Amino acid sequence: MTLKNDSSLEYPIQTSTSTTSKGAKILLVDDDPSLLRLLSIRLESEGYIVSVAESVEVAIKQLADSTFSVVLSDLRMPGQDGLYLLDFISSRLPSLPVILMTAHGSITEAVDATEKGALGFITKPIDHQKLRAALNNAISQTSMHSNELWHKDIIYRSTVMQRLMEQTAMVAPRDVSILISGASGTGKELLANAIHKASSRASKPFVAINCGALPEHLLESELFGHKKGAFSGAVSEHQGLFRAAQGGTLFLDEIGDMPLSLQVKLLRVLQEKAIRPVGSVETIPIDVRVVSATHRDLPEAMKDETFREDLYYRICVVNLRLPSLSERPEDIPVLVRHLLSQSASKHNVNATRFSDDALLKLCQAQWQGNIRQLVNVVEQCVALTQSPVISSTLVNQAMLQNTDYWPSLTEAKDEFERHYVSRVLKMTDGVVSKAAEVSGRNRTDFYKLLKKHNLKAQDFKLEQ
Repeated sequence: MTLKNDSSLEYPIQTSTSTTSKGAKILLVDDDPSLLRLLSIRLESEGYIVSVAESVEVAIKQLADSTFSVVLSDLRMPGQDGLYLLDFISSRLPSLPVILMTAHGSITEAVDATEKGALGFITKPIDHQKLRAALNNAISQTSMHSNELWHKDIIYRSTVMQRLMEQTAMVAPRDVSILISGASGTGKELLANAIHKASSRASKPFVAINCGALPEHLLESELFGHKKGAFSGAVSEHQGLFRAAQGGTLFLDEIGDMPLSLQVKLLRVLQEKAIRPVGSVETIPIDVRVVSATHRDLPEAMKDETFREDLYYRICVVNLRLPSLSERPEDIPVLVRHLLSQSASKHNVNATRFSDDALLKLCQAQWQGNIRQLVNVVEQCVALTQSPVISSTLVNQAMLQNTDYWPSLTEAKDEFERHYVSRVLKMTDGVVSKAAEVSGRNRTDFYKLLKKHNLKAQDFKLEQ
């Protein structure tokens, strides 16, 4: 990555010239009609499809009406300028690459433009070889974004999911740490896998672990490995998941459940890019991208001092929030059709569709378990159907039996904890000091539990 303070000033993100330009659509924006004609002729002779706009206002109208592979815009124009157009595209079409041109090149402008999201910065007079390389680079990224193979398993049609996938397409190729937040059952591991597939690490391993499913000493060994004899039961050397994911992606699911003492060790690994197996004095360098996920509110956990602030900012360079199924109800019909096709094929059952009233019931249901619960209901309907068309009666039966769908370990622990705290408060008439004493916790810790589960002690006091 270079900056030059001369007539060849440019600020590329990557350099790639392998992508063919044939058929790629370019929106060319400049207030100079002669430059528009000249560049159009040159680019069309190379196979590009070129649309022109003599102002930002005209360009915005064209962006609303057509789809483009890249925008090539002048920086300084009368009225709204190239930075305004860049801001507009970044907020509305974040996966659309923008290359800016200017006759007044400066390092300050280059840095400002690239910080706002410009993919390239080229000075006038245009060096056509450099422009060609910049366009090839931009279109190679657009091709990756438009390639649906990386997220083919994520089924959606809602606007909220479309925005999320556009964000994901932007950050996946950039080797930064990502935190996926969202309720249990929303598909956080599926999104993490899609991020891996869309990255330059796609050919390397994708390794996942649930940080809330193992006790602390086992989790440390699973992550960092251990030497033979490091502890009782360590009969052989174990390389650990960081080394297993070398060159690829390590997915740390439910990182909010990681013990504080282990958070310190994970932070050191991420800072030093090296691990030290349990029982070893040797440090081993690692090259791993970390994608984390949690259903917890980590900013609140930081206030409660149950999650380290320094670790949070290390794992959350970018935060992607997965919506619950109730936030994307328009996705339920397409999800149901997809899940039905998958399940029918897997079990070799002749089930082709849900009846209209059955589908309506599915769309109107409250899916507390999100997609995981929907999968269970569809699976049960497929297993029990006697007809190619699944009836509303069968859906009712499956939904009643899935009201208490099988929870994840983390969900089960949370539910037990909430139920326990509620019972203790009832026993002690809502007196926190007594409830804390009975549960073997101090008052401060008990108040944290109340806040975590959105409980109020006064709600448990007996009416006088």
